[in-house]
Amino acid sequence: MDMAVPDGFVDLQVNGYFGVDFNADDLSAEALHKACARLRADGNAGILATVITDELDVMCSRLQRLVRLRAADDLISDLIWGIHIEGPFINELPGYVGAHPPAAVRPADVDATERLLAAADGLTRIVTLAPERDPGLEVTRFLAAQGITVSAGHCNPSLNQLEAAIQAGLSMFTHLGNGCPMLLDRHDNIIQRVLSLAHSLWLCFIADNVHVPCVALANYLNIAGINRCIVVTDAIAAAGLGPGRYSLGSQAVVVDDKLVARIPGDDTHLAGSAVTMPRSADNLRNVLGLAAADIDSLTSLNARQLLRR
Repeated sequence: MDMAVPDGFVDLQVNGYFGVDFNADDLSAEALHKACARLRADGNAGILATVITDELDVMCSRLQRLVRLRAADDLISDLIWGIHIEGPFINELPGYVGAHPPAAVRPADVDATERLLAAADGLTRIVTLAPERDPGLEVTRFLAAQGITVSAGHCNPSLNQLEAAIQAGLSMFTHLGNGCPMLLDRHDNIIQRVLSLAHSLWLCFIADNVHVPCVALANYLNIAGINRCIVVTDAIAAAGLGPGRYSLGSQAVVVDDKLVARIPGDDTHLAGSAVTMPRSADNLRNVLGLAAADIDSLTSLNARQLLRR
């Protein structure tokens, strides 16, 4: 098998794939290899494996497992370009916390951040946090000084807080239009604040026509500009398979026949997606009518620029 794929999709947020949960405490070498083989077969040149909010010890253990498995397998190493740590320093309020377990959410602090980075053994490329949960923006400055992309997400900072975070090193926003309540003030809301600062941020979107309807996605792309936007999947284990019951870390997730993923009993919050990058590209082409060059920018080139790959 030729593992070298110089061209292809680059996905900055993958929680799992093809029946495999990257946040599983019993993640095996065989399972991760299978998921990576399917990701490569689906045209992905590289991904960031994503570890989401849980108790700090649990997150560190999951990060260490990913590092060990990656080091022992050429395909995994070739495909997983690094790690995206999403949480636990996010907004704990309903809606903003999304599908992250609220009990494990905590304010940002450098000591906890150092533990997570040590567990990831130099592979951390992105950390998603809530600027309003980062006292004095100390963690934002700490991460940015090390060349790690600091992304806001699952958050509700004021415009002033966002501007201060950007000055401190914030440079990205995680899946804009999600990680927030279904009902927001029609003018003063996190989406409007972020769009007003799009010239200073990379904006990520899930292009499954569920997390963000394509009519809204088209508006966001027009406002921010293709050159500032990146499509991610936020894929969970259901990606590449379909409806069923899956896991996302310590939580169960049910995916319906429209490929909408939710925590059982919670009809208001999405729990990652079952979309793939090929399906995302199809949506950009067939629903939004984007040109091939713009699709390539959104699904590959802009992410490579952010990662300096």
